Amino acid sequence: MSKKATEFQKREMSKMYRGKEIFKPLNTGWVDERVACVREWVANIFFYRKGDTTIMIDAGYNYDRLEEKMGWLGIDPTSIRHILITHQDTDHVGAVEADSPGLFRSAKLYIGEIENRYLTGEVRRKVIYHLYKLPQVSIHNEKVLLTDGQILDIDGIKIECFLVPGHTWGHMVYLIDDKYLFTGDTIWFGADGGYSFISSLAESNKLAVKSLAALEQKLQSRDLHPLFLTGHTGWTDNFEFAFAHKDKLCSPFQKRVPDPTAPYDAYDESDDTEKMAKSGFLKGVGR
Repeated sequence: MSKKATEFQKREMSKMYRGKEIFKPLNTGWVDERVACVREWVANIFFYRKGDTTIMIDAGYNYDRLEEKMGWLGIDPTSIRHILITHQDTDHVGAVEADSPGLFRSAKLYIGEIENRYLTGEVRRKVIYHLYKLPQVSIHNEKVLLTDGQILDIDGIKIECFLVPGHTWGHMVYLIDDKYLFTGDTIWFGADGGYSFISSLAESNKLAVKSLAALEQKLQSRDLHPLFLTGHTGWTDNFEFAFAHKDKLCSPFQKRVPDPTAPYDAYDESDDTEKMAKSGFLKGVGR
């Protein structure tokens, strides 16, 4: 199902969001010495490397260039034993769905226990203001179910799990080594800062805004100022920029220009090249 869903999403979302200046993904490359990104059209897949271990954050589309682009970064798919899943949408789990090429079949998946209810069929994912019901996702990998606030240790890598529902009912974000926060589809960066993610794709926009405010408070209470790495826009180490518009929604139907530097159609990835991937660290935003 993931191949059909990938093709459908690429075709329909390219039509829906073309020219809206909504998506501005990172290109393939390294953010710093620890974090790398592979661009799959509009989606960012991240990798966290420490010592001999590389952890993958989200699994993108069922995308035929993933292994190639991982090669640009010197990452072997067979080395991936752990994949953190923020949520179960096609553009975040496609490479581990049952009909995928199986690059990560032996990897263990980590997913929130609430989010897992989509995978069991207890809940169905709805988008476009609940007008469209998505097909059920099928994954055969071994899974570890996570709860809010749970802390994992994988080969000396500290991973803290925060439940941030709204985009989906069980969306998780992951704080790694107290320094890197992988936000999935909770935050969208416009030219003037962070917003709650795209309104038309949320299960509950009201809950998404509430969850984002709670996440900010949680980080502030612990004096944590991580790098924020988003699922479909860029990254920043500017805390104020990340939460600048936390009470507002990113909407493709607003007349206001969200980000005039975003590509007309982010599904055109002709600027994502091996040469660029090896030319230096990827620049952040809001700096």
